[in-house]
Amino acid sequence: MTKRIHFTAEDLARTRVTDTLGVAAETLDAIARLRKGRTPAFQRWRTSVGREPGGRLRAQAGPLLALMPPHGPQIDMAGLTGGTTCIDEAVDNLLAAPRALTRLEVEYLDVRPAHRMWAQTLAGGDREARLQLAGALRACHRVAIAPYWQQMRLDLDTARAGYARTMAAGGIERLLETLCDPLVRWRPPVLEVRHPRDADIHLRGRGLVIAPTVFSSQQAEVLQNLVDQEQPPVLALPTVGEGTDGSAHWLTEEAAERSLDDLLGRTRAAVLAAAADGCSTTELARRLGISLATASEHAGVLRRAALISTRRDGKAVLHTTTHLGAALLASVSRGFGP
Repeated sequence: MTKRIHFTAEDLARTRVTDTLGVAAETLDAIARLRKGRTPAFQRWRTSVGREPGGRLRAQAGPLLALMPPHGPQIDMAGLTGGTTCIDEAVDNLLAAPRALTRLEVEYLDVRPAHRMWAQTLAGGDREARLQLAGALRACHRVAIAPYWQQMRLDLDTARAGYARTMAAGGIERLLETLCDPLVRWRPPVLEVRHPRDADIHLRGRGLVIAPTVFSSQQAEVLQNLVDQEQPPVLALPTVGEGTDGSAHWLTEEAAERSLDDLLGRTRAAVLAAAADGCSTTELARRLGISLATASEHAGVLRRAALISTRRDGKAVLHTTTHLGAALLASVSRGFGP
């Protein structure tokens, strides 16, 4: 079966690439991966996540699992959270998502009978149900994504850079020709996406957003905003194939973690890691459980060492890692140590 995306010349001109669906979508897909049978693609990651004591992850993931039926689509977490790379912002966006969008996303699912009553309360806008879903998202992120996110981001950035180079060298049609065959095939002016359900999608001048993903390695996915039909669809493409363990280099060696802590200090190392996704001073303080003054002081030291940069973003001060800071984090995530 196939989803057929129909392009016009205007759609080709408006097609663009982005670097990720967001941390919430990757978290949801990671939990879906853990539910599936063992495959070589994520063997070391699965083993590492499985060390979570007492099976707590499954219990904490309950509200997410309820929205992941065994058949048919699962909830579009990227649409509900806005595709942010910061889990705190993703949770805030989830809690503030329009009621109409949440209702449509939940009603679209073939929820198991045991979960239907809870799903109906979520679709109806119940605040407590949203808080339960947000808590499950945060708990699953802590175990399945957070320890590996820096390296995952590098993989996603590399994939996006590859898309951009292909576009620069041969144009958008050349990019469409080279996308993940046999999952995707370009037959001008239609992009065919192998999918469990047949459908025709007419872009009508909206263009297409192409985003690499980590855990959706068995199929490409087409995501559409169920409320705002003017938003362009998103084509999510896997970066990890089924035949190799793409997660092997994600695992952080304990010695490397200790080396970074020894070099920078535990809190300062945590500030550097948090800044990789872009954080304000207030967000740094909240995420690390330190005072605003302490967060500002550590950020200043890292800035003077050229590991982070700081800029104004409205009334807030936003801290992000520099190339040097990102390279330092990457060296740790690859297990080499600073």
